[in-house]
Amino acid sequence: MSVFNQMLARYKIEKQSELTSATYEVMQEITLAGLYRGGFFNKAAFYGGTCLRIFHGLKRFSEDMDFSLIAPNIDFRLEDYFPSIINEFNAVGKDVVISKKEKRTFGRVESAFLKDNTAVYDLKFQTEKSVKIKIEVDIDPPIKFDTEQKLLLLPYSFMTRCFVLPDLYAGKMHAIVFRKWKQRVKGRDWYDFEWYVRNGVKLNFNHLQERIRQFEDIEMSREEFIHQLKERLATTDIEMVKEDVVRFIKNTEELEIWSNDYFLQLADMIKFE
Repeated sequence: MSVFNQMLARYKIEKQSELTSATYEVMQEITLAGLYRGGFFNKAAFYGGTCLRIFHGLKRFSEDMDFSLIAPNIDFRLEDYFPSIINEFNAVGKDVVISKKEKRTFGRVESAFLKDNTAVYDLKFQTEKSVKIKIEVDIDPPIKFDTEQKLLLLPYSFMTRCFVLPDLYAGKMHAIVFRKWKQRVKGRDWYDFEWYVRNGVKLNFNHLQERIRQFEDIEMSREEFIHQLKERLATTDIEMVKEDVVRFIKNTEELEIWSNDYFLQLADMIKFE
C-alpha cells in the first residue's frame, strides 16, 4: 500500500463527500511535511480551522491552510518552499502544481494554490473538479502570540509549529466580530467558537487586542469587545450561519440547538487567560 493510500486508510469512508474530505486532509498533511522539510517552520507557524482540525480534533472539514510568520518580513516568498512541497508529493506518488494566486490587492496576505494535477487522480475520484487547497501566509503578523510543536507521524514523523490554543481562539474571535463578508456569514467561525467554549479553552485577549489594533486600527477593551461580539451574535441571521457550516460537518444534528440566544449564552461562558 502506498503512503498516500495508507494515510487515506485511516478514515472511515462511506460516500464520495467523505472521500473528498479525507483526500483534502491527506494533501494538507503532506503539504505540512514538505514545508517542514524545507525549513518553513523555522520562520512560520500554522493556525486557523485546519490547524484546529488536524491537531486538536475539531469535527468539521476545512479547506484552507493559514500560516503566520513569527516575525514580520515583507520580503518573504512562499515560492521558496514550493520545491519541498512538490518533492514531498512526488515521494508519495502524486504530482501537484503550485501557482501564485494573483490578486489586485494582497494586503498582508500572500496566497498560493496547491492543486492535484494528475488525470489519474481525477479519474479515480470520478470528478473533473481538481482538489485545490488555498495557502495563505501572513507576512506582517500581529504580535503577542505563542507557538508549540505538534507531532504528525505520516507521511513520516515531523513537527509542525502551531499557534497555542488561546491564540488560535483569539484569531477566531477577531474573525467573528470583524470579518467583512458582503452577503454571507462564515458559520464555520461560529462552529469553532462553540468548540473553544465547550473545550474550556482560555482566550488570550492580549493577542486579540493586537489583532484588532493592527487590522482594524482601533483600541478596544475586553468589555467593549464582548459588547460588540454579543451585538454580532444577537443580530446575525442564524439560518445563514447554519447554511454556511452544514456542508463542512458530518452530524447536522449538532446545529439543531443553534439560535442567537444559544450563542449569546456561549459568550457569557468565555474564559480569559
